[in-house]
Amino acid sequence: MSSAKTSRYNRYSEAVAAPATSPIPSSPSTPPAHSSKRAEGSSTYKQHRRTPSSSSTLTYSPRDDDDGMEPQVFAEQPSVKLCCQLCCNVFKDPVITTCGHTFCRRCALTSDKCPVDAAKLTVVVNNIAVAEQIGELFIHCKYGCRSTASGTGKPGAFEVDPLGCPFTIKLSTRKEHEASCDYRPVRCPNNPSCPPLLTMNLEAHLKECEHIKCPHSKYGCTFIGNQDTYETHLEVCKFEGLKEFLQQTDDRFHEMQLTLAQKDQDIAFLRSMLGKLSEKLDQLEKNLELKFDVLDENQSKLSEDLMEFRRDASMLNDELSHINARLNMGILGSYDPQQIFKCKGTFVGHQGPVWCLCVYSTGDLLFSGSSDKTIKVWDTCTTYKCQKTLEGHDGIVLALCIQGNRLYSGSADCTIIVWDIQTLQKVNTIRAHDNPVCTLVSSHNMLFSGSLKAIKVWDILGTELKLKKELTGLNHWVRALVASQNHLYSGSYQTIKIWDIRSLECVHVLQTSGGSVYSIAVTNHHIVCGTYENLIHVWDIESKEQVRTLTGHVGTVYALAVISTPDQTKVFSASYDRSLRVWSMDNMICTQTLLRHQGSVTALAVSRGRLFSGCISNVPYVWFCTEIK
Repeated sequence: MSSAKTSRYNRYSEAVAAPATSPIPSSPSTPPAHSSKRAEGSSTYKQHRRTPSSSSTLTYSPRDDDDGMEPQVFAEQPSVKLCCQLCCNVFKDPVITTCGHTFCRRCALTSDKCPVDAAKLTVVVNNIAVAEQIGELFIHCKYGCRSTASGTGKPGAFEVDPLGCPFTIKLSTRKEHEASCDYRPVRCPNNPSCPPLLTMNLEAHLKECEHIKCPHSKYGCTFIGNQDTYETHLEVCKFEGLKEFLQQTDDRFHEMQLTLAQKDQDIAFLRSMLGKLSEKLDQLEKNLELKFDVLDENQSKLSEDLMEFRRDASMLNDELSHINARLNMGILGSYDPQQIFKCKGTFVGHQGPVWCLCVYSTGDLLFSGSSDKTIKVWDTCTTYKCQKTLEGHDGIVLALCIQGNRLYSGSADCTIIVWDIQTLQKVNTIRAHDNPVCTLVSSHNMLFSGSLKAIKVWDILGTELKLKKELTGLNHWVRALVASQNHLYSGSYQTIKIWDIRSLECVHVLQTSGGSVYSIAVTNHHIVCGTYENLIHVWDIESKEQVRTLTGHVGTVYALAVISTPDQTKVFSASYDRSLRVWSMDNMICTQTLLRHQGSVTALAVSRGRLFSGCISNVPYVWFCTEIK
């Protein structure tokens, strides 16, 4: 036990162990007869005698945290075993704690440690046995006690009042006694201004009180007098004759009040029911709106499916028309089974649409950029699985390009990242444009990047990119860039500009009439571009004259790719309509339509006679088709 606790406990033990002194009070007056009989016939109440200087054998001063300043003066010295070791007072609501000791409940809840063994205090159960022992202790009636701190304005201890109630009672029955004690202070029922009275004196006071009111004062009678004049007044009071009528009126008024209260309850109940009905109606309206929304959504989906069906039917009809045209032209050999492209597999792994593809033919690697802000590296020869995922961009990956052993990626975050293909590690990041980098192409040890109304030319110096020049005069987003031999072809709005790569000057401009240019491909003899309005325009590469407009797609032509052999040249087109078309550039006819994609086809890449395509769908796929040899 700590020294402070020990000192406090010693003082407490000395105080409660002091020998009891038995007061010898003398009663200044004879108690009322009924009180004497109650004392003689019951072990619960005992009369005690006082002297004018008598005091209690033990006084109890309520603590500051007690519920009130209720006097509690014991007639005999309580045992030290019935006192709390924390507050040094007789137990109040005793409880047993985890350490095995008994304390007042409030002391146990507000103290941290036991003063005996320093254990942490936690209440376990009420100590009923101790509570019953305390309840058997005799105390003085509170109307027989007075405060020792009278006049100081502060609460203190209590002592026996020689002029108060002469009874000692069991602590457990104090409420019963004090409720009917003859020494209990009361107020005159006639006038609150009358001096305070004791219960035993009330009856005598009422006989002499000068403030008795007429029982009909609530109806307007102004009489006030004593007992004698009161009886005389009742004989002449004008309201007395109407007593029965007034009583009936009061009863009727009371019934009306009860009826009104009942009606108020009924109204409150009806309002509650109305509120619940209103909530139910709101819920039904919401459910109905939800069902209508689901119906509209289903109807929209059915409409979309019908449109898709009609578009597929239109494409099939178009295919049949091409077949008939080829039959009429005598070129059936174009459909030799050895020339048909078939889907051989899929690459699955991206968590968003695939926007760009690029092939590293030396290592047979395919790179794909996606809305999930990553670039995935696929093995296209042996395992056909993702070799690695390149992370570094903070936006959608829109463009990919390879120069030597370096991969360049452009993104909606306006940057270009340089990757080492051998280690598949990021080696540099360049803030390239103020707007998303839409397209990339390399040629003559230079990298060209397209964005909004601008093409930037970068000198490739190892892993560094040094800005060489910015090509201007462009009127919209540069969505397509192709480098072929000594020329750069750029597509912006309805214009294709041809630039001399050596001088970086514009040498020719081609105008389209089928909407903005979204894709460009260059063959040995033609310049081909795909547009927003579903068309493919073909120009002669030498004369720059438009020679044909290829139709068949029913959606924007997002990408073009070329496979050339000594015998023939094929152009592949990818469209928003979810299809791929194969065009023979010898006779400008579509020789095949590939319909395996579940979403818009957005990107193409070719390598070693193989075609790779990427699309938009809920589950992103990268498809590739292989020409059967």
